[in-house]
Amino acid sequence: MAAIKSFRGLIVYKKAFELACIIYEVTRSFPKEEMFSLTDQIRRSSRSICSNLAEAWGRKIYPKVFVNKLSDALAEQMETEVWLDFCVRHHYIDNVTYTTLIDEYGEISRMLTAMLKNPEKFSRKPAGPMKSTIN
Repeated sequence: MAAIKSFRGLIVYKKAFELACIIYEVTRSFPKEEMFSLTDQIRRSSRSICSNLAEAWGRKIYPKVFVNKLSDALAEQMETEVWLDFCVRHHYIDNVTYTTLIDEYGEISRMLTAMLKNPEKFSRKPAGPMKSTIN
């Protein structure tokens, strides 16, 4: 397995990004009165999974910060599932769409949980002190 050089190389990031794009498309048909509540919230939480993964990756040399940002991503994933519960309850999405999205977000949850249980596989301290390239 090749070393992952960017957060974009993480399977969980790719999956979360695609789901955030799907959420955007699905919510385009939501009622106008939901624009600043449900629509905005589910779009924000689904995108926040991705941004928290990127932040975690950017701070992976600090294991505690890395784990904290992964935990934030997991919390956003769970929040997205709550908003999906509201979507199906109010008939903004059908049961098939709901089940598909919940299953996909469940997979993201499992991936994030695995990362949280094994942060050392991703979070590495630098080998030595950084050398200045400025003379």
